[in-house]
Amino acid sequence: MDVQESTSLTEPAGLSQREAEARRRRGAGNVAVSASSRSYSRILRTNVFSFFNIVLFTIGAALLALGRYSDAFTSVGLGVINAAISAVQEIRAKRKLDRLQLLNRSTVTVVRDGRDVEVTPEEVVRGDVLHVRPGDQVVVDGPVLDGGRIEVDESLLTGESEPLLKKPGDDLLSGSFCVGGEGHQLARDVGAASYAGRLTADARQASTDATPLQRRIEFVVRLVMVLVALMSATILFQAALEGFTLVRVVQTTAVLSGLVPYGLFFLVALAYTVGAANSAGRGALVQRVNAVESVSNVDVVCTDKTGTLTTGRLALAEVLPIGSVDAGTAERLVGSTARSTAAPNLTSSALAAALPGDTWPVREEIPFSSSLRWSALRTDDGVHVLGAPQALAPHLSGPDLGDLVTDRTGRGLRVLVAARAVDPAAPLRDAAGRPRLPAVEPVALVALADELRPDVTATLARFADDGIAVKVISGDDPRTVAALTRQAGLTPGEPVAGADLDALPDPELDALVARTTVFGRIAPEQKERLVEALRRQGGYVAMIGDGVNDARALKRAQVGVAMKSGSAVARDVADIVLTDDSLAALAPARHEGRRIINGIGTSMQVFLARVGTQALVILAVTMLGLGFPYSPANVGLTLLTVGVPTLFLTAWARPSAPDPQLLANLGRFVVPAAVLTAAAGVGVYAYHYTTLLEGLSNAGAPPGFLAAFERFTGLSSDDVGFAEAAATIGAQTALSTFVSYAAFLLILFLKPPSRLFGSWTRPDGDRRPAVLVAVLVAAFSGLLFVPWFTEYFGLTDAADPVFRTVLPALVVWFALLSAAYRFRVLDRALGLAQLSASGASGR
Repeated sequence: MDVQESTSLTEPAGLSQREAEARRRRGAGNVAVSASSRSYSRILRTNVFSFFNIVLFTIGAALLALGRYSDAFTSVGLGVINAAISAVQEIRAKRKLDRLQLLNRSTVTVVRDGRDVEVTPEEVVRGDVLHVRPGDQVVVDGPVLDGGRIEVDESLLTGESEPLLKKPGDDLLSGSFCVGGEGHQLARDVGAASYAGRLTADARQASTDATPLQRRIEFVVRLVMVLVALMSATILFQAALEGFTLVRVVQTTAVLSGLVPYGLFFLVALAYTVGAANSAGRGALVQRVNAVESVSNVDVVCTDKTGTLTTGRLALAEVLPIGSVDAGTAERLVGSTARSTAAPNLTSSALAAALPGDTWPVREEIPFSSSLRWSALRTDDGVHVLGAPQALAPHLSGPDLGDLVTDRTGRGLRVLVAARAVDPAAPLRDAAGRPRLPAVEPVALVALADELRPDVTATLARFADDGIAVKVISGDDPRTVAALTRQAGLTPGEPVAGADLDALPDPELDALVARTTVFGRIAPEQKERLVEALRRQGGYVAMIGDGVNDARALKRAQVGVAMKSGSAVARDVADIVLTDDSLAALAPARHEGRRIINGIGTSMQVFLARVGTQALVILAVTMLGLGFPYSPANVGLTLLTVGVPTLFLTAWARPSAPDPQLLANLGRFVVPAAVLTAAAGVGVYAYHYTTLLEGLSNAGAPPGFLAAFERFTGLSSDDVGFAEAAATIGAQTALSTFVSYAAFLLILFLKPPSRLFGSWTRPDGDRRPAVLVAVLVAAFSGLLFVPWFTEYFGLTDAADPVFRTVLPALVVWFALLSAAYRFRVLDRALGLAQLSASGASGR
């Protein structure tokens, strides 16, 4: 042990600057512990190696091995873009939070070379002596020195808002605040060894819950990949029997890999990022991009009290004159007493701010302490006392205040009695110099309340309207928490103390948590256990907190929400930080999340309808032996037919409650769309393939006709296989044209402009999707006559035979699909309606 570390508790001798520097070099500095190690490298690793990006990188590697460099670049490039979009948002959030923490960082006073010196918390070393005054945050652990008496607020550590008196030899804990008194502290435990550091280390392990939407998308992607793998094996096996070439293998693999919905991955990343940016502009800084969607699924909110529901300050509720003193005089006496104290605390500051008064010259003072529970001032006109009713009661004359005090404490108010000494000359200390309360007479009853944040009542009411249960979890007395909860507009029920939870097994705890709203005297590990109990019952839990004591619960909840004014640990581990300390910012974030879910849900229907259509067409055409229906270039059309529309549909989406039957409804929409589109597409493809094959095999084919297909295929009409290649590219053009128009029209089923298109869902009055469809149809129709466009996507020039078959096919397709949706053909075919009815009757 160093010499200074064994310093007597009565001597506040400090280190020299040289000693402090030497200790810092030996690793004895107050190095802060990061709660979640959210370094730039970790943010990049998390986003680069997500499930979606691993899929894209794997496909890219396979395509690269097959020599499909362009397709491989597209796959890997999308993965890199996805990672970049999400990482940039999280890095921006980290930088903003770092700036907030830098602005909020204060200095501390240490004794160096025999004098007080201001340093940053990181410059404190083990063995330093710190000078602690009201308003200072304690940054290390260690005992009080020299006869000092310090009042500290440990609410960020324990949740208990009542100040505690620390006498010489008592430990001050890092993360607490000095609210009264003055003294010196020895820095015994610093950095990771401190209390705050140990709590931080408990929350250090990184954990990110996948959101319900992410899990559903992951399930769909895995299902698509399994189907693609089975299709690939089947088609390649058939090709092997026919004697396939490497070129055919490469082309087939490129087309089949295109069935994986790359664009959906990009869309999810983009939607999360835009939603996070929008939420940040409204006071909710999103640190993990999926939290903007996750918050919309929350059905249980757990919240701390001090610093979360309340501001941490006290507000004057009432000054009730006692006896012959009028209201104005009582208020002025209380206000002057509060203004004149030399050691202000939360109570005196609240009274001085709310009441009129003067600053009196003070001849003697007994400062307030939690052991005395009263303070006194001797002024020129007598002795003025302010204290707790129970502390003053033995010395109090005049009317009985019991009923008045009970009424106000029952409402969660803190009650003080303002009094005057009966004998103005009465001493305030005994012969040994200890504080002694003289006989006093009451002047006024003073009631104070924890100051609710301005938006709390409205926000909690909105939670109730949205069906969100609220659990208030605090370190304070359960009755006090219940009274404050009642002020905030909630029905607290029967509050429960933390001591009653320890012996409960999980099933009994779950039942208790389900029926209880208010929990008091709760330790940090108990908060975490309460969150776990709610999750076991199927709750989607958001935890709102501001202290080190909330860190573990913030990590355990699906959504952790921290206040900007809270501890750095809470901000570091939270998914969302409320930069204006306003719970009202959660409502726009929830709105944004629901809009994202709705938009991506609609986009999934478009993407999966395309995937299902292509897969069925490939299987059917391959089984018919009519060539291969898509070239890698054809697949690129999905950028226009699916990618562009879904970007707009997601941006224009309106908020709605998450659909618990999302996957079932996806199937109800996608299966009829894919089956009917594929059936019509195969018919169009087969017709053109057989017609062209017959025409090209006919010796009387027009020279211009042959020359055009020689240009399209790159083969001579005399080459073997020319007719099959020409018939394939012509049929591919007709198929791609039909499927593209169908993809555009499919949007009108999802967002119908009128009742004509309302077979799947009702019109919502938004005409923008219909305008988008009209623009896309016009643009695509025009581009079919542009040579560079058709060449790039592997199509022939626009030809009358194509339109003469595609347009009638679209009319038939539209009629059949409308009927399938309107009459719920899939549900009837699978007996889903009867299955649902029998399930309901069995409950």
